[in-house]
Amino acid sequence: MRKIAVLYSGSSHQHRTFTEPKYAEYIAELLYLPKLAQADLSRFDVLIVPSQLHQEQVTRHMNQIQGFLDSGKTVVALGGQHQDWFPGHHWEFRATNFWWWLEPGAKSGLVMTQPEHDLFRYINLEDATWHYHGVFFPKTEVESLIEIENDGSIMYVDKKSTPGTLILTTLDPEYHYGSYFMPATERFLDGFLPWLAEGRI
Repeated sequence: MRKIAVLYSGSSHQHRTFTEPKYAEYIAELLYLPKLAQADLSRFDVLIVPSQLHQEQVTRHMNQIQGFLDSGKTVVALGGQHQDWFPGHHWEFRATNFWWWLEPGAKSGLVMTQPEHDLFRYINLEDATWHYHGVFFPKTEVESLIEIENDGSIMYVDKKSTPGTLILTTLDPEYHYGSYFMPATERFLDGFLPWLAEGRI
């Protein structure tokens, strides 16, 4: 099983999500973000960068995170990606529709673009459907897994732009699960974390 570390700022939603027993079994360590420079990332295989982190603190440690990628490891970033932390992701703002399902004939607009991908042995499209925070137009060849119909990607795997693997999504499951709302986010995490630990990334 891959060793997964999570950047941790001490917020209540992160604490609830990543210490929940069924998820904690997949997390080797929570790395306190203000003291990340003291951490030896080489002990881990996967680093999760949650949403809702202090942006400047993450930026301050990007050389260390980039070094982790350069060593062939995997970085997962969740939520809106308006900072240029990762190469070529080309994130664009889209207004978040929090209540789309209340509209007549509601459709999320999400489409699964590579249903054969190993991730979808662990989750389905409904598990990844609540709302999203912007879209990507990656500048390199990537595996785009979930897209907005006639628009950009909201989740992709990039094995080209760095020696490692980038998994980027504008979904924010750990925020909503940790905040006790959005049932789909629990189903997403129920599959996503086991896939990160044991699946074919």
